[in-house]
Amino acid sequence: MPYLKLAYASPAAVAAADLAATLTRITVDLLGKQRELTVVALEPLPPAGWFVGGAALGEGQSGAVLEIRITEGTNTKAQKAAFVRAAFDALATALPGLHPASYVTLHEPPADAWGYAGQTQEFRFIRSQLL
Repeated sequence: MPYLKLAYASPAAVAAADLAATLTRITVDLLGKQRELTVVALEPLPPAGWFVGGAALGEGQSGAVLEIRITEGTNTKAQKAAFVRAAFDALATALPGLHPASYVTLHEPPADAWGYAGQTQEFRFIRSQLL
């Protein structure tokens, strides 16, 4: 049940549906998450409002921050590292002149601290063990 939020600034038009599909595919393939539960939210921002080190992006540059939430303990360090690499590469492909200070961050809330459809991930795990 991952949730991905991408804030980005780009001087070029971005194919939002294609980018969301790519991020979903990477999440499913590299982190083993369920496609039907993967949510991607895109937040485009004006390039003039994106600053790195106190300076506005240069001409033709893009900037991005991708945050993903996955349940704590469900992925290995190697899987997370592969995801960070692949996600950054996907962003660099979709966003021209991607600034190197563009980030991919994995947040791992505990299973008892988040869920969907009104049930925590921990509840789902416990229920699956009782069956």
